[in-house]
Amino acid sequence: MPERSALSRRQALELLLGAPLAAQACRHARPRAYPGRLLGASSQVGHRLRDATLAQAPAEETELGVAIVGAGPSGLSAAWRLERLGYRDFQVFELEPQAGGTSAYGRDGVVPYPWGAHYVPMPSEKNPALVTLLAEVGALSVAPAGQLVPSERALIREPDERLFIDGSWQAGLFPRAGASAEDLAEMARFEQLIARWVAFRDARGRRAFAVPMRLASDAAEVKELDRISAASLLRAQGFKSARVRWYAEYACRDDYGLDLEHTSAWAFLFYFCARVAEPGGPSQPFLSWPEGNGHLVAHLASVAGERLRTNQLVTDVERDARGVRLAVLDAPSGKMRAYRASAVILAVPKFVVPRVLGAYRAAPPSDLAAFQYGSWLVANLHLRCRPASKGFPFAWDNVLYDSPSLGYVVATHQTLADLGPTIWTYYLPLVGDAQAERRKLEALDREQCVDSIVSDLARAHQGLEDAIERIDVWRWGHAMISPRPGFIWGGAREHAAEPLADRIFFAHSDLSGLALFEEAQDRGVRAAEAALRALGRDVPELTPG
Repeated sequence: MPERSALSRRQALELLLGAPLAAQACRHARPRAYPGRLLGASSQVGHRLRDATLAQAPAEETELGVAIVGAGPSGLSAAWRLERLGYRDFQVFELEPQAGGTSAYGRDGVVPYPWGAHYVPMPSEKNPALVTLLAEVGALSVAPAGQLVPSERALIREPDERLFIDGSWQAGLFPRAGASAEDLAEMARFEQLIARWVAFRDARGRRAFAVPMRLASDAAEVKELDRISAASLLRAQGFKSARVRWYAEYACRDDYGLDLEHTSAWAFLFYFCARVAEPGGPSQPFLSWPEGNGHLVAHLASVAGERLRTNQLVTDVERDARGVRLAVLDAPSGKMRAYRASAVILAVPKFVVPRVLGAYRAAPPSDLAAFQYGSWLVANLHLRCRPASKGFPFAWDNVLYDSPSLGYVVATHQTLADLGPTIWTYYLPLVGDAQAERRKLEALDREQCVDSIVSDLARAHQGLEDAIERIDVWRWGHAMISPRPGFIWGGAREHAAEPLADRIFFAHSDLSGLALFEEAQDRGVRAAEAALRALGRDVPELTPG
């Protein structure tokens, strides 16, 4: 049994919801106890890294061509690219019992449900890797004239978004209900700002912001945006409306787990501009499934097949004259094996790399200090029925205006089942100092997390407590990379992506500074191609360039 937190109820609520909502929640009785689990990454095995090095590994080595460490979207995409190129001498090693990383998903509900990333926007034809993958899973097709057509089953159906404000739900995420003429005028001016950057083209014809981000402009005036915060940008442009600033900050919390003061202005504008084809036009539509991006990682995992090995902790990676040696600990049995690979792809976040890469263990490169990661609380609420909801009807994405959370997505939305049992996936980024927020999250037990979640959502849903059957909670201590000012174009990110000793390659979305599936896939595919070229193979490039 885990130890119960020493925090009082009010203290726990304040840590997650803030003082105003905590005071409001404490005026009511604590929500009833619900069955459920407290989940998270497998930290129990991590302490064995120091004692499971190559020095302790068996002398006998298993040889293979390419070893891929990590089975998140980047590692699985690397495996997918190798397989599609006809190269099958690879293995993927994953510590967790399930592949997927922050795109992991659950299967034990009325439908599968996400534990993290939950959508992918429709790609453009300039991203052939993602187009190819989405076509494989039936999420899009290519019309005779060449245009991309989304599948109706994957395209998020209406209504897609709603916002709870002033006691009622409204359509969309900008709080128009009750907005003043000044609020609306500022919002129109904000949209003009976005349109100007969508229209931008540099001397080489590149957009200011593009997906994947390596297609974006590196012109000085674009890179300069990374030196300031989103808050500084808005102040310089004279934006003062509380509603416009809330809408802007929601974007930062949604994609980056940051507030306006700590988000790079480049990353802020990327959120609004990168997926808009024309000035003043709509953003690319979203594709999703009940399990979110777990649908994509399940397909990628099936391509790897038996070469994907879960519950495997790679503890040591060393380059020598004959290739790369790896020590791998089988977590369930505690047995170690030694491998020798011709090339290795480290598809893990940068904070993990110094723990396993021998060349970095004693003296990690200074570039790695620039990589910071946010903490998130994610919960899945299993409901026997839909509680009452005043105003605009249930949507796929449901956001509360005065909450520090991002609200919830409805896993059954894509199934067209608008009545009966459902699953809500609740997201709460812990915005603030990364280490302090991580300690805050670790200090809370499951019951305190559940108390905060139910207190937050019950304000907007009559009868919610009676509808809940179970609540599972996942604490993500290192959920996603934080694009703080200076990180995107400060040099550390680019340097950290460079291969080591011609045989060790890096692949993770944090190398783009953006925790997006598109970036993870791009990094994984490119690493796979680079690894094969290092082995002397002539490899065509699938990724854009």
